Amino acid sequence: MSRSDRLIRLMQVLRRLPSPVTASRLAEEMEISERSIYRDIQSLRSSGAIIDAEAGFGYTLTEDPSLPPMHFDADEVDALALGLHTVSKLGNSEFTHAAQNALVKLEASLPQNMRQRLRHATVGSHIMRNTPFSEADFSGLRESIWNEQAVFLEYFDLNDRCSKRKVWPLTIYFFNEVQALIAWCCLRQDFRMFRLDRIRSMEFLDEFFRPKRVGLLREYFEREKECE
Repeated sequence: MSRSDRLIRLMQVLRRLPSPVTASRLAEEMEISERSIYRDIQSLRSSGAIIDAEAGFGYTLTEDPSLPPMHFDADEVDALALGLHTVSKLGNSEFTHAAQNALVKLEASLPQNMRQRLRHATVGSHIMRNTPFSEADFSGLRESIWNEQAVFLEYFDLNDRCSKRKVWPLTIYFFNEVQALIAWCCLRQDFRMFRLDRIRSMEFLDEFFRPKRVGLLREYFEREKECE
């Protein structure tokens, strides 16, 4: 691999890995020495990349619109096509529209040969399922997740028993047949999952739990991994 290709790959790794990322983690990902990482980081900085470093924590890349965009290779274009086409078939009207718009924008940004690759991708998906209808405010719920805003739910379980909970919404997950909110339940002081089609009403509260969302999500997924 040429040094220029290695620098481009390092930029992509910095974009992909959660920041801050240590030199040892970068070296492991790039399969080079930590000393080479230090030199390459300095070269990227000299070229205009904004890469902050904090002792004991690692590097953080700040995207700069003045830098040239990264180009997608054939595998990445196929992966993007598969992902966006799959999202457009999930039965969620907002994401269907968003995925279609994203495909148009992506195609416009690609060179001609990759546009053809996107239009005639070598992979595809087919989803045969009926997603239960949900009256939940999907857009409002996503915004409350991003803002780390508490939500009061009126929820009916599978036995149609009603409960009212204040929760800290963490993420919405798309499963095979349902969409569900993963949240921290303030009543139970534990993680809970709420199917969107079983939520009857939501109230967005003037209460925020920032900056706990990332840590709680990490803990949730660690627990899930232990149960596998």
